[in-house]
Amino acid sequence: MISASSMSVLLVDDQTSIRSLLRNSLVQLGFVHVAGVRNGIEALEHLKANPTHLIISDFNMPDMDGLELLKAVRASSQNAKTGFIMLTGQASKELVQQAISSGVNNFLAKPFTTSSLKARIEAVFGPICGA
Repeated sequence: MISASSMSVLLVDDQTSIRSLLRNSLVQLGFVHVAGVRNGIEALEHLKANPTHLIISDFNMPDMDGLELLKAVRASSQNAKTGFIMLTGQASKELVQQAISSGVNNFLAKPFTTSSLKARIEAVFGPICGA
């Protein structure tokens, strides 16, 4: 069992309101190390200096979308095993299949609840203390 308070989470979404909602839900679940960035490019910069256990990324973003970020993370020896949950409003079946074949761990549909977020995280890591 993993302690939520020991995990580092990176939120990647171009909408500040979504990052805030995710952060609030994660704090309710016991997570304390939560960072947020606006797009995939900023995420890759953050990952260079900050070990991260879990990335929760929006699918549709400017500059570098969630699928491009996922592929870059999986290609990196430093972050290849990092948990990755794709946040999506409406993704086509084709895009979902591309994400699965690129190594996404799970999907979280918008709008989401704290309990659905918890379930997706636990599907990736197993039971989490403090959650």
